[in-house]
Amino acid sequence: MRVMDRPQPSLSQFVLKVHSRCDLACDHCYVYEHADSSWRGRPRAMSERVMEKTAERIAEHARAHRLSAVHVVLHGGEPLLAGPERLRKAAEELYGALDGWCALDLRIHTNGVLLDERFCELFAELGIKVGVSLDGDKASNDRHRRYADGRSSHPQVMRAVDLLNRPRYRPLFAGLLCTIDVENDPLAVYDALIALDAPRIDFLLPHATWDAPPPRPGVSATPYADWLDAVYQRWDGAGRPVPVRTFDSVLRTLRGESSLTESLGLAPADLVVIETDGTFEQADSLKTAYDGAPVTGMDVMANSLDEVLEHPGMLARQQGVEQLSDQCRACPVVTSCGGGLYAHRYRTGHGFDNPSVFCADLLELITNIRTREASAPARPAGSLSPEESAELDELATGFGSAETVGRLADAQLEVNWDLLAAVHERAPRGDKAAAAAWELLTELDRDAPDVLDAVVAHPYTRPWALRIVEGRAPATITTGLAELAAAGALRAGHGATVDVPTRDGVLRLPGMGAVILAHEATHAEVTAGAEGFTVRAAGRTLRIGWDEGADGLTPQWHPVRRAELPGWTVALEDTDPLRDSHQWPVAKRLSVGEAKMWAADLTEAWSLITRELPAYAPGVAVGLRAITPLHSPDGSDVSAASREAFGAVGAARPASSDLLALLIIHEFQHVKLGAVLDNHDLYDPADSRTYYAPWRNDPRPLAGLIQGTYAHIAVTDFWRVRRLTAVGQAARTAEAQFARWRLQTSEAVGVLAGSGVLTPLGERFVAGMASTVHGWSSEPVSAEALSEAGRAAERHRAGWHARNSIN
Repeated sequence: MRVMDRPQPSLSQFVLKVHSRCDLACDHCYVYEHADSSWRGRPRAMSERVMEKTAERIAEHARAHRLSAVHVVLHGGEPLLAGPERLRKAAEELYGALDGWCALDLRIHTNGVLLDERFCELFAELGIKVGVSLDGDKASNDRHRRYADGRSSHPQVMRAVDLLNRPRYRPLFAGLLCTIDVENDPLAVYDALIALDAPRIDFLLPHATWDAPPPRPGVSATPYADWLDAVYQRWDGAGRPVPVRTFDSVLRTLRGESSLTESLGLAPADLVVIETDGTFEQADSLKTAYDGAPVTGMDVMANSLDEVLEHPGMLARQQGVEQLSDQCRACPVVTSCGGGLYAHRYRTGHGFDNPSVFCADLLELITNIRTREASAPARPAGSLSPEESAELDELATGFGSAETVGRLADAQLEVNWDLLAAVHERAPRGDKAAAAAWELLTELDRDAPDVLDAVVAHPYTRPWALRIVEGRAPATITTGLAELAAAGALRAGHGATVDVPTRDGVLRLPGMGAVILAHEATHAEVTAGAEGFTVRAAGRTLRIGWDEGADGLTPQWHPVRRAELPGWTVALEDTDPLRDSHQWPVAKRLSVGEAKMWAADLTEAWSLITRELPAYAPGVAVGLRAITPLHSPDGSDVSAASREAFGAVGAARPASSDLLALLIIHEFQHVKLGAVLDNHDLYDPADSRTYYAPWRNDPRPLAGLIQGTYAHIAVTDFWRVRRLTAVGQAARTAEAQFARWRLQTSEAVGVLAGSGVLTPLGERFVAGMASTVHGWSSEPVSAEALSEAGRAAERHRAGWHARNSIN
């Protein structure tokens, strides 16, 4: 397998100083209050010409280095002082220059005092995420973040956070940034920030150097470690309810993973600042070192970003552990600490060849966290955090919000990643193709993690990985890794050429589709381009456009068709050679006409679910990514979900869209419960008994009974609602179905509760199921429907006993 050579050092993070002044007078600000005073001679706002040239330089660099994504922060000063039109101009220049080349992650960092609906509407339109500076509760925040006349900024910032927490603007909220002052009560600060429901929190050490060391009140030699450790213990004890970048970075680096911040870890720096006058500067935290410390002497008009990379200061920060002082290199936590933030190492006469001025604090904090992680007892089975407890209780009722199902999906993604790592470990030593595929996956995980997560989360990743781990298909290690790497590279617009082994002439691109090649084509070279991608195999080249659609100009290309429905996009997965994970045979590639009929039925079924069964819709929209068409040999309605394929269900297209709606919510119950069972033990797996299930003709183990009962909560609910919305005979049929499944699902819940093999958590879960089913017991049903339900139940039980020779 051939992958492009590892790229030379590049820059993927850019800070654009769109305005150089601020409306606050924070006394701990490194821009205005520390050693560098260059802001005085710069234009207040970045000109349009500088914006245009900056976007051009970033795009030029992205193309040259084949970057899959760049990250840009609009900064200041206070960037909102630039005004909506100037911010729009900056965003549009960046999007325009990068369009077709790489993804843009665009953010703005603000003190929040000017944030209003006008700005939020602009940011929603342009996809700009918003980070807000806030140092905790009012007393803590007022210690430094005030107006020049001494007024508090806290009320304005709280108003901004409230605005970002509105449902319309919540997707814009990137998180809160808090600068530490050890005079503030750490728990008061933490509790105040947690109460704001931010999606992320970052605690920042105040900028300081050996020439201007940080305040150290009291007798402790490590007050900053003490402060952060108090917060860590509160955060950890609460079940780590929100990502905290400092703590997450320490934990990641202790596991050998990459840091999430330049202030920790050994990853090379890949950030540059563009000032309002277009000059390139190094990280602006260097302003705390000495006047002119960040200067490169270069600007966007005259110099490329590759030239900036050659600046000695930039080169020094590309060398990992080699650029650290002797003391740092000998430190036992160097891989986590990384020497701390580069600016914090400065000392006159020695430059940056020193440990961080926070060295003792970082050593103490990292050592404490490492010790706690190593000595933490395993959490007792069934022990849940308050958040997990609430989520499990919600799922036990048979339902699940978008947030709850989203967390199930996140947990399943982690399972896939763990399995993928296990697959990589089983690759034969010396297998260069597998190593190259893994290297590309690692690169994509660094540069385009969200894109790669979407690939790894493909429902049929896990079945393949399990076959590898269980020793059932060792020959497909390289094939599967290369397929994932190729799909990730294509989705990210990465320029690597990936050599992918085919499966009997089929090039599998997970989640994207399949390319049907000649049978003798054992390998295919796949390369992304601006207009599409190319596939070279067996001496032929196919050029496939991104805009070809589901049934485009290239007959060999079978892309996954997607039904785009209001609030839900679901794939009709009829291309993946590994989709045969359900108990029924899969259908062949749908014809254009068949795909249109599926799409029409899905549109009507989704309309029914959102209109009549809205409690299921949010979870389905978040968790159900694919429907795999199945083949029913006798033409009957068949459907299935696989425990190993989270996010997918299989089905033959039923006779009506109503039945398709029933099938979707029924099978998605299995998907949800399978994810729950991955995380929680609900019953004793040693129980070998079998049980009567009123929806099956064969005896079922307890695992099958709990799955079927959980699914039939949705079945019962479907008929409960349909009896009220249908008319005529359809309403009478629905009433009889509701009566039957209410009765038999209730009985099945009773069998589960009395089985004697449920764990305490399982008893609690089954009690939640019972509360839903028993809540329907008082709903009126006609005597005719009750009688018909009783007869149907008796017939099924008698037939089951006769079939299974049980008295």
